[in-house]
Amino acid sequence: MLDMTKSNFSQDELYRYSRHLMVPEIGLDGQAKLKAASVLIVGAGGLGSPAALFLAAAGVGRIGIVDDDVVDSSNLQRQVLHGSSQIGRPKVESARERMLDVNPFIQVEAYLESFDEKTAERIASGYDLLLDCSDNFATRYLINDLCVLTRRPEVYGAIYRFEGQVSVFDATQGACYRCLFPEPPPEGAAPACGEAGVFSITPGIIGTLQAVEALKHILGIGDVLVNKLLMVDTLFMSFRTINLKKNASCPLCGTTPQIHALIDYPAFCAAELGEPLTTDQMISPRELKLALEGSQPPLLLDVRSEVELQVSRLPGALHIPAEQLAERMGELDRSCPLVVFCRNGTRSRRAVHLLTEAGFPKVQNLTGGINAWAREVDRTLFEY
Repeated sequence: MLDMTKSNFSQDELYRYSRHLMVPEIGLDGQAKLKAASVLIVGAGGLGSPAALFLAAAGVGRIGIVDDDVVDSSNLQRQVLHGSSQIGRPKVESARERMLDVNPFIQVEAYLESFDEKTAERIASGYDLLLDCSDNFATRYLINDLCVLTRRPEVYGAIYRFEGQVSVFDATQGACYRCLFPEPPPEGAAPACGEAGVFSITPGIIGTLQAVEALKHILGIGDVLVNKLLMVDTLFMSFRTINLKKNASCPLCGTTPQIHALIDYPAFCAAELGEPLTTDQMISPRELKLALEGSQPPLLLDVRSEVELQVSRLPGALHIPAEQLAERMGELDRSCPLVVFCRNGTRSRRAVHLLTEAGFPKVQNLTGGINAWAREVDRTLFEY
């Protein structure tokens, strides 16, 4: 009789996957499961890069990848899916080209658009499993809620400098992301890699582990990280797993859920953020240049980390790292106008709120941070 499983593969495919076929837990039947599977990767950056490469190489039959960003040279320190020749191209196009080069026997669908509450259901339609390779809380809550409401599992990953987390959230079997994090953290509690930096290999490890969990789930082998959170510290090379439990009061998957449809996730996460700055609280690089040349120049306050001073600095600026500002306000002259800056204007915006609430009468944020100053005023400074 004809082996229908074997007939699903060409000779080239069987040879390509031969090392899988010799693994007892996979074999030909397992490879057929991979070929029949469909996975959507949300994010083609640091986490999505290794996940996409390994899922493609393993032979997952249909892979979708969604991202609305383009490749930037600052991505290439960690986003190994892309190369220098792809700078300026949409990440999903670069990703699709690379994945099909790795494995031309799979189907790759690229979605060059935002993954939000308006598009998520359409984009995710038909995919068995979602990988959360995003870099913001709004998208993380969206992916979680979509998966719970449609009874699908997701493989979650997150990174911070040398640290990372991996879990499989499946509300049909246990906890969801909201069980662990009912509300987004306060502003500044979990800065993005653009503010905090990231060790180049950390997303490689975490994204690869996400691919591992996805393949195990598809194959139905091993212990999948359902109701478990794997915590990785690459600086001290430690791996720790903590057990999770479904939260009975979870507003999404608990005993009396209050969430029955996708919501406005940026607005939900913005509830934890500070109010936007007013026009009077912002100053452009060119406006600051004129102010510094005037008769009453403002005091410059640099709230970046110590290590960032190695790259660029503004002469005469007082340096107080953002995390120390609350306890070191006494070093500041309240009678002098203040202009606060960081790398791109995000940490300094929070500092403006803090100083204003503490009673400082005239505090402004340098729009775009020291990088904008380097572009618009002093081209001898390095951007980073």
